Amino acid sequence: MFFTKFVEHTGEITLFFLKTIFAIFKRPPKIKHILKYMEDIGVNAALLIILTGFFTGGVLVVETYPTFHKFNAEFLMGALVSLSLARELSPVLVALLVTARSGSAIAANIGTMRITEQIDALEVMAVNPFSYLVSPRFIAAVIMVPALTVLSYVSGVIGGYFTSVYIYGINEYMYWEKLKDFTELKDIFGGLYKASVFGGVLTIITAYFGYITKGGAEGVGRSTTTAVVVASVLILILDYFLTALVY
Repeated sequence: MFFTKFVEHTGEITLFFLKTIFAIFKRPPKIKHILKYMEDIGVNAALLIILTGFFTGGVLVVETYPTFHKFNAEFLMGALVSLSLARELSPVLVALLVTARSGSAIAANIGTMRITEQIDALEVMAVNPFSYLVSPRFIAAVIMVPALTVLSYVSGVIGGYFTSVYIYGINEYMYWEKLKDFTELKDIFGGLYKASVFGGVLTIITAYFGYITKGGAEGVGRSTTTAVVVASVLILILDYFLTALVY
């Protein structure tokens, strides 16, 4: 039963993704709609991302400083914070936060439109639901999740700097110098590539489960929960394979 549902949903999600891509090229969404969702996904989440990134960078230092200190390697703290954030923590944490915040809203919004027959009304009026509901969100997420990842990385590096220099007394020059020496462009762009993929995936998954919602208000809640769980797990699974591929 589980395997059958898994295969069924996998096929349907693939078709859902292809319909979204087709809708983008056949009838590109209006810029104002894309900007609206970019604001919702990116701008409105900026403060949350800054706070999360800042304290993530600080926690990295708190957790690793004692071990590094044993080997007199605390001067490498800047490199550790930078590489950890750029390659792994910033893309994944941002994707999970956006899934929890905006992904749940996407599933709930589209699910509500489904059970109130608004999507059926769009189809009756010859309006492609994918062009109107899914593709602008997809484009916005693919753009804004990497942008938020950059914001998370910068705030995390600053958080690591304050913890390293002002709490543990690490040399300020060495922090920035080792960060610069060990961080390469492929580390930054690899993380941004992962973030872009995560943005597209979380949009498709949450929009799909919203789109197939059944069963009234209870169904909307169930679809929203399922969408967030599936998207989050898929992001973590994809992270493993993308990391192996990129690095």
